[in-house]
Amino acid sequence: MIQYLLAVKKVKNMNLRVRPDGSVHVSVSRRVPKTAADDFVRSRANWIAARLAERAAGPGPLAPPDREAALPVLRASLERMWPLVEPLGVKKPELKARFMTSRWGSCHWTRGIIVLNTALTVVPQELLDYVTLHELVHFLHPNHGAGFYAAMDRLLPEWRVRRSALRSYTLAR
Repeated sequence: MIQYLLAVKKVKNMNLRVRPDGSVHVSVSRRVPKTAADDFVRSRANWIAARLAERAAGPGPLAPPDREAALPVLRASLERMWPLVEPLGVKKPELKARFMTSRWGSCHWTRGIIVLNTALTVVPQELLDYVTLHELVHFLHPNHGAGFYAAMDRLLPEWRVRRSALRSYTLAR
């Protein structure tokens, strides 16, 4: 039996997360009965077990590095990855850095800004570069639709391997 925390909120789909601390969280809309949430968690038991095993085997939580020390490392990644999207019409974005507890990066495509997590400075360079390119591709495709993944496949064919490797790292809370 898997224990989980259930949140009833305004969501379209049932959502499942395994947090860095190993807790399992499920979000459902008001119209979904608790039995459906139980069935949903049971149907994803193998996936949950795999995420918990990854977390246990990972290098442990990453502490928040100093922002000023992180900026040159993050900027170097932007310089390596931007030439891949420049021919597609992407202008070089403004780079911001901050420690985030639940994501590696974000793209504010309407304002021309990407934000990279300072914790990326302590992961292998190829993982940092994957996140940087992921955020840059959002200037071409703002969502995670088929076009986004097709662009990632063209620009960095091994991106799925890198994403999988990045999942072994957790962020300190």
